[in-house]
Amino acid sequence: QVQLVESGGGLVQAGGSLRLACTTSTRTSRNYAMGWFRQAPGKEREFVAAISGSGSGTIYADSVKGRFTISRDNAKNTMYLQMNSLNAENTAVYYCAESNMYYTARDFPSDYDYWGRGTQVTVSS
Repeated sequence: QVQLVESGGGLVQAGGSLRLACTTSTRTSRNYAMGWFRQAPGKEREFVAAISGSGSGTIYADSVKGRFTISRDNAKNTMYLQMNSLNAENTAVYYCAESNMYYTARDFPSDYDYWGRGTQVTVSS
């Protein structure tokens, strides 16, 4: 069973930055697509960013383009989300996900088969 563990969440002031990490237990030879999603209180889970298995392809939600950067280090089985210029609307639990089928970046939750437990990001205004 694949296990994903997020880290790096916390409390930050508006305008600040955080870097999330997601470590997967999968073998590097798999190199399937991975993504970040988030869920704010009272809202549905929404797509944030995704990256292809090779790391060469990325997609972002419009709301985070230019501020967030997704990357991965397959040698370390780890995906990252660098978040800059944070604001209160970014407050949410952030989840990482990994596909068991797709190599290209995907933005639908149903395209992912494995999920982490989430890490809380709170942005104070």
